Amino acid sequence: MHDTAAHLHRFGELAVKHLSGENGIAILLLWFTILFAGVVTYIRTNPGNWSVRSFVRHLLPPEVFQSASARADCLFWLSRRIFMPLLVLPLAISTVAAGRFSYWLLSGIFGAPQHPPAPAGPLLLVAFTVTMLIAYDLSYYLYHRMQHGIPILWELHKVHHSAQVMIGVTKDRVHPIDEIMNRWWDGVIPGLCYGIWLFFALDPVEVTVFGLNVYLLRNTILMMDFVRHTHLKLSYGRHLSAILLSPHYHQLHHSTAEKHWDKNFGLTLTIWDRMFGTLVIPEPDEDFVFGLTGNEHDEYQSLYRLHVVPLQKIGRRLGLLGGRRTNTPEKRYELQT
Repeated sequence: MHDTAAHLHRFGELAVKHLSGENGIAILLLWFTILFAGVVTYIRTNPGNWSVRSFVRHLLPPEVFQSASARADCLFWLSRRIFMPLLVLPLAISTVAAGRFSYWLLSGIFGAPQHPPAPAGPLLLVAFTVTMLIAYDLSYYLYHRMQHGIPILWELHKVHHSAQVMIGVTKDRVHPIDEIMNRWWDGVIPGLCYGIWLFFALDPVEVTVFGLNVYLLRNTILMMDFVRHTHLKLSYGRHLSAILLSPHYHQLHHSTAEKHWDKNFGLTLTIWDRMFGTLVIPEPDEDFVFGLTGNEHDEYQSLYRLHVVPLQKIGRRLGLLGGRRTNTPEKRYELQT
């Protein structure tokens, strides 16, 4: 009995530790966004006919969560924990390098900055946060366009688009090589922006708002990345969706319909898709078929194949695995014959 109580006490301590601080806030915000999206979409699709049982089925439909694609997503998410330490370093190195470069360049043009090191005030902190979020948003959009436009990057990005259902953790259905390259790129534009702030305004600059990391705000409040990779067709409404990309807009990006190919690349803001002509507004509650055309997604529905198939296809493109080398551009969802 004493041992049981000790184990329960230890479990409670670990739970409190895990849910405290920034990690705890992130977890609570994640569950809040899931619950919010579930309730809003449930009420909209089941007017006046509500029950706990139907809500649970709406939130966790068996046909989605019992599919082979969902099982592959879960296994892929677990395997990703192995690569997580490798994903932090590229972002940190590229951000610091880009920041130092822009600081060095500005110092060469204008001379060394004269302002003393000082913490950020409230208004400056808000301005810094907004510009860093915009810089990251532009960075994401540009790399996402390259993933769809450069054949070798597309072979890696097919892993993400091979999901036939969306279960939240589908957001992490990203090939490790693709993610490492993405992290390298993600540090460039935000790093340059950081270096400019460092030179002209403050040194060092804070990267938190009310104790929350800037990228935590981006992921959980603005983008709802988990929700937009679910079956929940959440829209922010006509006016707010004109500024922010709602989850339903991103679900359209995963559609196999030809009219949806290479659309809605953005992360948080609609501005880049509007500027470059890649924005498509989905119809209210519009359904999509996810995956790759020609049933190419069937090649990716296991943990082993999610990791290996992209490398095999890149090898064939480069002529490393036999056959004729090809660099021929392909359409985003080239039909298989």
